[in-house]
Amino acid sequence: MDIKKKFGKKVKLLRIEKGWSQEKLALNADLDRTYIPSIEKGDRNVSITVIEKIAKAFKTNIKTLFDE
Repeated sequence: MDIKKKFGKKVKLLRIEKGWSQEKLALNADLDRTYIPSIEKGDRNVSITVIEKIAKAFKTNIKTLFDE
């Protein structure tokens, strides 16, 4: 599986575990709400800055976002 798809799948899994909507994740990560669906589908090649924002929103480290 493509790394973008793996990353998106992990983001979606963590978001669902928290019971968050895509909009809530976007708000907590200070990202545009329309950005989250494309990340979760693996359509976006996200920057390290965005990865850090998502990790902080989940109150976890970046490594967690890449654990399988």
